[in-house]
Amino acid sequence: MQDICGKTVIVLLSGGLDSMVCAGLASEAGARIVALTVDYNQRHRVELDSAARIAGHVGAAEHIILPLDLRRFGGSALTADIDVPKDGPLGEASDIPVTYVPARNLIFLSLTLGLAEARRAQDIVIGVNALDYSGYPDCRPEFISGFESLARLATRDGDRGVDFHIHAPLQHMTKADIAAEAARLGLDAGMSWSCYDPTPAGLHCGRCDSCRLRSKGFADAGLADPTRYD
Repeated sequence: MQDICGKTVIVLLSGGLDSMVCAGLASEAGARIVALTVDYNQRHRVELDSAARIAGHVGAAEHIILPLDLRRFGGSALTADIDVPKDGPLGEASDIPVTYVPARNLIFLSLTLGLAEARRAQDIVIGVNALDYSGYPDCRPEFISGFESLARLATRDGDRGVDFHIHAPLQHMTKADIAAEAARLGLDAGMSWSCYDPTPAGLHCGRCDSCRLRSKGFADAGLADPTRYD
């Protein structure tokens, strides 16, 4: 991501650990950050507060929290009254889990692309990961490369020969690598939020896939985990 120095970059900032590290990398590279957070009426809405804290910490020039009520669609444990799975096996799943939100990253990247074109930006940063993930098809490298190609076909700027670049710097990193990168960047991982099913007291549940991947990442990296679990 060294080629983004001095450029306006759209960072898709969920408020999670991965997106926090992406924002930190963009800041380290000298980019002017425009952060986009989508309020899709997700179960774990507390991550919106984390996104705001992270945007402020990395010095984002602009932070947009965009409402988009995906609960109207449902189809996911994050957007419907479906129990979030707990204590299941970790690792790449043979079936796509119920926490998958239909076409979420496709929808979100389309929004970042629209914002990029409006801000005359060519670079988008997203924190997808193909290793420590839950089997979501919209985290795969071929999805990212496919969307980059689509961006050239779907926009006025693309029609004029502008190349959009989708940066996925965490694509092939483990969660331990990502936790270590947060430490290297001097980021307080406690600012970020990962849990899919927060407790009434505002703690990470400690049992959903996202919590357990997060906890394992810090343990594997030999780092103290600042997360407050139930």
